[in-house]
Amino acid sequence: MLTRRAFLGRFCGGVAALTGLSSCTGMTPTSRKPAEKPNIVFIMTDDHASHAISCYGSKINTTPNLDRIAQKGMKFENCFCTNSICAPCRAVILTGKHSHINGLKDNRLKFDGSQQTFPKLLQQAGYQTAMIGKWHLKTDPTGFDYWNILPGQGRYYNPDMIEMGQQKNYTGYVTDIITDHALNWLKNRDTQKPFCLMHHHKAPHRSWQPGPKHLTMYDDVTMPEPATLFDDYRGRGRAAKEQDMSIEKTMNATDLKLTPPGNLTPEQKKAWDAAYDPKNEAFRKANLQGKDLVRWKYQRYIKDYLRCIASVDDNVGRLLDYLDSSELAKNTVVFYTSDQGFYLGDHGWFDKRFMYEESLRMPLLVRYPGVIKAGSVNRDLVQNLDFAPTFLELAGLEAPEDMQGESFAQILLGKRPSGWRKSIYYHYYEYPAVHSVKRHYGVRTKRYKLIHFYNDIDEWELYDLKKDPDELKNVYANKSYAGVVTELTAELKRLREKYKDNTGKGF
Repeated sequence: MLTRRAFLGRFCGGVAALTGLSSCTGMTPTSRKPAEKPNIVFIMTDDHASHAISCYGSKINTTPNLDRIAQKGMKFENCFCTNSICAPCRAVILTGKHSHINGLKDNRLKFDGSQQTFPKLLQQAGYQTAMIGKWHLKTDPTGFDYWNILPGQGRYYNPDMIEMGQQKNYTGYVTDIITDHALNWLKNRDTQKPFCLMHHHKAPHRSWQPGPKHLTMYDDVTMPEPATLFDDYRGRGRAAKEQDMSIEKTMNATDLKLTPPGNLTPEQKKAWDAAYDPKNEAFRKANLQGKDLVRWKYQRYIKDYLRCIASVDDNVGRLLDYLDSSELAKNTVVFYTSDQGFYLGDHGWFDKRFMYEESLRMPLLVRYPGVIKAGSVNRDLVQNLDFAPTFLELAGLEAPEDMQGESFAQILLGKRPSGWRKSIYYHYYEYPAVHSVKRHYGVRTKRYKLIHFYNDIDEWELYDLKKDPDELKNVYANKSYAGVVTELTAELKRLREKYKDNTGKGF
């Protein structure tokens, strides 16, 4: 772990390499002071899959403002979560510890806010800290000088928000309102202190209710279907077959907008009815069957999902514009991520939870002018477990020894830390529960993935991601992969010991 002095030394070297300046003392008057602690803006959405971001190669939408972060900074190709579900991912980010250590294994539990978190450590180091938007941890935020959060999941339209313990109602669209509050806080903060802003959106979480500006976006477009929309799960075990998160069987009338939200203003209701024309759509749905009905549901779902993302992208642009115009950008590290990935019709599904690629993989874009090389791409294995120690190192602090993540601050400078990980560990716990995804844990390397499903099942799955990127064929029992099974089984045991995880059925 870098000390503050060492990081600043490397920071100066990074600036020199990227700008051609001989040293920090040769920086222009508008450049960052060498000893100035950077501000941190952490933007997180809910369920935004990386394959719905254009800089990640999306075939279904464009995200020009998110792309701005990648164009001016670094795009991580291999960022993964530790437990693909909302509240546990948030707890991992705050603590830098796996779910079985921080105590929040699933969405049904409450987060223990008395424990150590990176915002508390930043506070102690003189940072102002703020949490604005979706919290979803069932206890009040701690470690923040200011907080203003959605209760529970929150509503898309006319949401309530809880500001420092006081609940208030706002008229409008939630993505706009969260950004309004974030901008207001930035404009009224103590300008003599560095800050860390956690700016969390509800979108594009189910049930994907678009903002007024985007209700008819994509109306004249037929979205391309994913190759695995009609996956029959042959070649896999019970877990994929017994889930309850399919577009075909699980989506309800609210998801499909056959019924409007119940809390719209008259003006919003008029716009909603004009966009969706519920009677017409219900009639069309009633006359479709089989694959045609699945295709209709997919189009209905994916367009609403992308409309929600369009509002996120617009509001990210608002925030970036403010940082640029206020000259905060030059000393502010901007992170964009989501709490996990999501299925966009892949395997016929929506939602997340599984260790399969679409929900395991997270987007991660980072901009830090003068330090991160513009347009750079990183392919090292990183996790949300690593965010807390990275924030701390950027602030010149050493992460506590009990944090289980590793700082990737050096990676932002274009340098891979010695001994950087070659595998990641995952563990999902919430079963039996909504969507019926079996409990499982596993290990992923750059090429292979080994998963153990347990609890009311005892099955193993192995995927060769180079030959089978869609994870359609479990090769665990294939004799030609016996050596890979032996190697990954040993690595999985090593990771479970390293992270002190003895939960779940053993080997």
